[in-house]
Amino acid sequence: MTTDLLSRRRLLSLLAVGTASTLAGCASSGPQRFTPIAAASPAFAPALPPGRSPELDATYGEIVDGGFVIPAVPYWKIPPRFYRQRVPNETGEPAGTVVVDTQQRFLYLVESGGQTAMRYGVGIGREGFAWQGEGVIQWRQKWPKWTPPSEMVARQPQLAKYGPGTGGMEPGLMNPLGARALYIFQNGKDTLYRLHGNPEWNSIGKAVSSGCVRLMNQDIIDLYERVPNKARIIVWQ
Repeated sequence: MTTDLLSRRRLLSLLAVGTASTLAGCASSGPQRFTPIAAASPAFAPALPPGRSPELDATYGEIVDGGFVIPAVPYWKIPPRFYRQRVPNETGEPAGTVVVDTQQRFLYLVESGGQTAMRYGVGIGREGFAWQGEGVIQWRQKWPKWTPPSEMVARQPQLAKYGPGTGGMEPGLMNPLGARALYIFQNGKDTLYRLHGNPEWNSIGKAVSSGCVRLMNQDIIDLYERVPNKARIIVWQ
């Protein structure tokens, strides 16, 4: 009786072990293997073409100002020396002075302390229409109207509709003064000489205007914010 009972218990134990082995085989028929999840590849920004950089894209990118959308400047088509940049002050002038070097096509704003200057590339007046000397930035204007002087209207009669007494050309992207204008006075009188913006980025570094100094719109906006009130200005020929 005892022997039979032990035999039954041994048989049940063997059956239990076999059943457990069979159930274990449903989960895995061999050693457990785990397929690791591949790490996500880091997201890299596409490489910029030669001559471009994120910093310059931001400096000369499209901006909205005064209700106008100023297009991005393809700065990589302009010699890099004409990009806005901080340089040692080589003008010899004190802080707050604006210096236009017409020969090199640079405009400098001497910074606080006098050791450095913010330098901008500019377009200048054609030979015979350039002004030189020393004056004061008497007035500053955002999105100015443009009124060509009588002498210019005489040379270009099609401008008569914008001439003196007409109210001038309304502000806008096609206005020759661009996004900002700084008006130069000498001995209390308007010289009719301006520092101003312009959409024609390909004129930077060239002598093309009717006497005034033009900057890219992105640069004249930057200069406008930096230049002191009634700043002294010197124009070298």
